[in-house]
Amino acid sequence: MTTPHIGANKGDIADTILLPGDPLRAQWIAENYFENPVCYNTVRNMLGFTGTYRGKRISVQGTGMGVPSLSIYVTELFQEFDVQTAIRVGTCGGLAKTNLRDVIIAMAASSDSGINRRATGGLDYAPVANYDLLEAAVKSARERGVTHHVGGIATMDLFYDDSNAIEVLEGLGVLGLEMETSGLYRLAAKFDRRALTVCTVSDLIRPDGVTETTAQERETGFRNMIEIALDAAQA
Repeated sequence: MTTPHIGANKGDIADTILLPGDPLRAQWIAENYFENPVCYNTVRNMLGFTGTYRGKRISVQGTGMGVPSLSIYVTELFQEFDVQTAIRVGTCGGLAKTNLRDVIIAMAASSDSGINRRATGGLDYAPVANYDLLEAAVKSARERGVTHHVGGIATMDLFYDDSNAIEVLEGLGVLGLEMETSGLYRLAAKFDRRALTVCTVSDLIRPDGVTETTAQERETGFRNMIEIALDAAQA
């Protein structure tokens, strides 16, 4: 049951999965949180692992950057490997209400990508999170005392964007910018699965410039986000 992008057999992947963009973050999560992790995928070095966390079987799979890359992996995970719950654990650029390392739990994802319009015949479909996962993540963040924000984010195609999109989105209360969630939430709706994004603010987007965390911290840090996601996965 291998696919063009995931070299696993049926049953190798748990029905609940975490989805970091960075495959090295997937490896770090498996090595630091899972009991007895087993690597099931090395195709294109987009690493995937399955293990157990607090007695629950769970997987983690890198997806790459952007809706097109994520959509490949999520479609195969939902369609061919029967994944039921997918939680993105990624980084985002924070807007005015946020600070570095804050956690954002995404209720919905606006987008400038044309992929959802193409998939819906031109509709302005509004992709949203699964409420049960959202509620569980918020409960976890509160109990852990983690500084967090709950609201809308924006999935953008351009990492380097010279337009005025940031000002417009910030004026509409969008909390952060990233590149995958809109696609994840639409695919979850299409396949009738559960999905959530929990992001860490790795960069602050301000009129006077960008403040950012290090590449190593983005790869191996941000424990609050991962632990909140794992708590939600238990729900």
